[in-house]
Amino acid sequence: MLFLVAALLLMGIMLGTAAHLPVPVTLIAATVISGWLLVFFLRERRHKTEVTSR
Repeated sequence: MLFLVAALLLMGIMLGTAAHLPVPVTLIAATVISGWLLVFFLRERRHKTEVTSR
C-alpha cells in the first residue's frame, strides 16, 4: 500500500511539472511510473491467489 501511495504522489508531482519538462522526459517518467504500478498490481494479485489457495 505504501508503494501505491508513493507512486501516486510521484505521479502527481510529475503531472504538476509536466508543463515544464520536455515531452520525451515526461513520456519516460510516465512509462516508469506505469511499469512500477503494473509490477505492484501483479505482485498483489499473485499474493492474493496464494493466500486464497491455502
